[in-house]
Amino acid sequence: MLKSSIKLIHKTLLSPLYVFFKDSRAVGIVLIACTVISMVLANSGVQTDYVGFWNNLFDPNTGHHYQYRALHLPNSYLLWINDGMMVLFFFLVGMEIKRELTVGELSSLRKSILPVLAAIGGMLFPAVIFAVINKNTSFTHGWGIPMATDIAFSLGILSLLGRRVPVGLKIFLMALAIIDDLGAILTIAIFYTPHLDVKYLLIGGGVFLIPLLLNFLKVQRLILYFIPGIVLWYCLFNSGVHATIAGVLLAFCIPQDKISDLVHGLHDPVNFIIMPIFALANTAIQLPADIGATLHNEISYGILAGLVLGKPLGIFTFSFLAVKCKWASLPSKAGWPQLLGVGLIAGIGFTMSIFISSLAYEERDLQIIAIISVIVASLLAGIAGFIFLRLMKPVGTVLVKHP
Repeated sequence: MLKSSIKLIHKTLLSPLYVFFKDSRAVGIVLIACTVISMVLANSGVQTDYVGFWNNLFDPNTGHHYQYRALHLPNSYLLWINDGMMVLFFFLVGMEIKRELTVGELSSLRKSILPVLAAIGGMLFPAVIFAVINKNTSFTHGWGIPMATDIAFSLGILSLLGRRVPVGLKIFLMALAIIDDLGAILTIAIFYTPHLDVKYLLIGGGVFLIPLLLNFLKVQRLILYFIPGIVLWYCLFNSGVHATIAGVLLAFCIPQDKISDLVHGLHDPVNFIIMPIFALANTAIQLPADIGATLHNEISYGILAGLVLGKPLGIFTFSFLAVKCKWASLPSKAGWPQLLGVGLIAGIGFTMSIFISSLAYEERDLQIIAIISVIVASLLAGIAGFIFLRLMKPVGTVLVKHP
C-alpha cells in the first residue's frame, strides 16, 4: 500500500516537476511567476507587511538591526539576498565564464571574436544611449542598467522557437551573454563602488592570495578555497566594493577539473531557489498610481531605448563590422536577419539590470522607476525578438512550388 502510494505521488507530482525543471524554459517561467506574484502582493492589502518584510531583519524592535550593524553585516533580508545569497549566483557565473574561456566557445580567438565584439557593441550602445538621454540630469549614474543581457530569459525565448533558430545562433547568444555578464561584473566593481575602505580592501587582497596560491599548487580540496572565500566576501562587503565580486574572484581560483561538477551542483539551487528569491525581494515595489507618468522620464527613456534599441543595434553593428573586416564569420546556418532577431532578444536585461538598478540609485523612488522600466523593456524586447524570429524563414529553407 505504501509503495503504491509513493509510486502514485512520484508519477502524478514528482515526475512532472522533474521534467519541468529540466526544461530550458523553466528558469524564465519561474522568474516571471515570482515577479508577478511579488508585484501583486506589493500592491494588495498586505503591501505594508510584504514590502516591510524584505526591508527588515526579524523584528526591528529587538535590536537585531543594531547587532548586525555592529558586526558590519547586512541588516535587512533584501541586503542579505543582494549582498549574500547573490554571491552564489556570481560564483556560478564566474565558473561558467572561466570554463568558456578555457575549454568552451571563448577558448580561442577564432571562436570568441564574434560574440566578444558583439557583446562589446551590445554594452556600449545602450550605455551611450542612456547617457545621451540623461545628459545634464542627476540620473546619468544609471548608464550601466541597460547594458546587461539575462542568460536564462534570453535562451528560454530562443528555446520556444525550436528549430527555427540554428544551434550555432544559440551558442552565439550564450557566449555573448557570458561576456556581457563579465562586462556587467567589471562595471559593478569599477563604477558602482560608492566609497572605499582601504583597510578592508587590503585585507581582502591578502586573503585572495590564499585561493590563488591553492590553485597554483593544484590543491583539490574545495573547502580550503571556500573558507578564505567567506572571509574575502566579508572584507569586500565592508570595503565598499560590492560583495558579490567575491564570488567571481573565488570562481576563477577553482581548479578547472572541479568546475563542471560545481556548476552542475549549483545550477538548480541558484536558478530555482536564489534567483526566484531575488526576484521576489527586488520586485516587491508599490506601483505608482499613474504608471504612464512613471515611464515618462529620462530614466525610463534611457532604459527602454537602451535595451530595446541599443542592444540589437550594438550587437548587429559590431557583428557586421567583424564579418566585413573578415575577423569572424556568421554562425552556421544563420543570416543577418536571424542575428538581428537574437540582438532583439538580448535586450532582455532583467536579473543583472535590476541588480544594477539597486546600485545606481540610492533613492527608492528612482530604483522603482528603473526596475519598472527594466521589466517593461525586457518584456518588449522578448516579444519583439520572438515575433521577429518567428516570421523569419530559416536559412537554407527552400520553398517548394506545387503545380
